[in-house]
Amino acid sequence: MSDARNDRTRNPFSLEGKTVLVTGASSGIGRQTAITCAARGARVILTGRNEERLQDTLSRLLGDGHVTVVADLTQSTDRDRLAQISPQVDGLVHCAGMQKHCPIRQLTEQGMNDMYNVNFLAPVMLTQRLLQRSAIARQGSIIFLLSTAAHLGTRGVGPYSAMKAGLIGIIKCLALEQVKHKIRVNGISPSAVATPMWGADQLEAQKARHPLGLGESQDVANAAVYLLSDASRWVTGTSLVMDGGSIL
Repeated sequence: MSDARNDRTRNPFSLEGKTVLVTGASSGIGRQTAITCAARGARVILTGRNEERLQDTLSRLLGDGHVTVVADLTQSTDRDRLAQISPQVDGLVHCAGMQKHCPIRQLTEQGMNDMYNVNFLAPVMLTQRLLQRSAIARQGSIIFLLSTAAHLGTRGVGPYSAMKAGLIGIIKCLALEQVKHKIRVNGISPSAVATPMWGADQLEAQKARHPLGLGESQDVANAAVYLLSDASRWVTGTSLVMDGGSIL
């Protein structure tokens, strides 16, 4: 039995011997997920649109063999390129996304298309390309970053909420399709987390809604480690809601 397998047997939360692809790794939750996965022993493939920030994330990773790939995943050519150059991965974590406050009556078609392309089309089609290439290992794990907005109504974020809710349907269907390969498909639905996606005024307004306080990127990264690791081998087709008690 290999050292990596021995380590996972002793510690089911270990990522030793696993390769994990993290999108949106240049900032926020994606960056912290990459850092945490590396600290748990994973080899990490980091992708994002900003090369300088990706290199900064890379400089923070423990271990060797990590790779950065600059790509705009709303572009099919970049998705194809990433799928072609990626080795077989044990884990895929979709952290890239965007949020914009926009009441429905003020919504433009371009704004809706932008939300669709970034938050829904890009992660779904990248997953499709990797699966076509058999680039996700048997007993692998696919994680989509969702939001509590996918589970309840929230003023001003209808398009964002719709895209994240749509991913819940994809997760359930994809989990059934991939069960024959023992590939697990899950989501993480955090509430307000202090990242660059949120403005300071928005975060301040959110504090009163969360009995356990606002979340941190590390909280979400820890959940990703659980869903990537062998500890969650019996979990698929679901979403872990992390809300600090805000929607009890």
